[in-house]
Amino acid sequence: MIPYEEFRVPVTGGELAALRWPATDADAPVVLALHGITANALSWGAVARLLAGRATLVAPDLRGRAASAALPGPYGIAAHADDVAALAGALGPGRVVLAGHSMGAFVAALAAVRHPGLFGPLVLVDGGFGFPAPTHLSADELLTAVIGPAMERLSMTFADRAAYRAFWRAHPAFAGDAWTPEVEAYVQRDLTGEEPAMRSGCRPEAVRTDGVGLFHEDVLSAVHRLPVEATLVWAQRGLMDEEQGLYDESRLAAAGQPATNVRAVRVADVNHYTVLTGDRGAGEVARAVLRAAVPR
Repeated sequence: MIPYEEFRVPVTGGELAALRWPATDADAPVVLALHGITANALSWGAVARLLAGRATLVAPDLRGRAASAALPGPYGIAAHADDVAALAGALGPGRVVLAGHSMGAFVAALAAVRHPGLFGPLVLVDGGFGFPAPTHLSADELLTAVIGPAMERLSMTFADRAAYRAFWRAHPAFAGDAWTPEVEAYVQRDLTGEEPAMRSGCRPEAVRTDGVGLFHEDVLSAVHRLPVEATLVWAQRGLMDEEQGLYDESRLAAAGQPATNVRAVRVADVNHYTVLTGDRGAGEVARAVLRAAVPR
């Protein structure tokens, strides 16, 4: 892992925690990177390493997660988008490249729409394109369908950090060499409380509100209304390392991607997690953000 610094910025209701991996050059571009629905800022550790000082990477713990868990509601994708705008403003003048993974990609798209002129090109990582919610499902059924085991984890307790590590090591997405020191640090940042009843630091009410919010029309339509260019880096495999990922060419066509200002890049042999945490996926994301940072 490479070193980072922690800082906080004022947002509605308190302060948003963020991590910064500084560039080696003061004039290097700035990338603002957003994590997924039950993740935290350290999910971007591999991308930060592979950027190799060519850009400053700033990643917040979104409202209701990790070091930003104390921030109160209202939650929702729009609230995150406004928090991200506040963070971008605190970083100083000039547009930043905005990147997001999973739910973070939807936040990035909505932030670009709500705050035009603040952000440069976007990089969406296995997220940003969605589909209308099935009308026959309740809110809880919808959440189970979307994030399933991740939601169940929020109600579980763990005897110690080793038990939490064992829980994640058993996840099929992190089998074999997919488990790295960066993944370990990302997972452990989520854990809070005291032994023998430690638990995820994600606030369930935040996750529930955000999960349902992914199906709101203004969120689903944001990627079709982007004021800037974007790249979608998508994983071949799914959340549980299954063969079918969240996207494929036919799903993207059904979601209207070919008619948008979004270029799609497929990454083979990675899943929804390792497209961000593994070297193959993180390398493609790092290349995408560096391309986005080049003035056109």
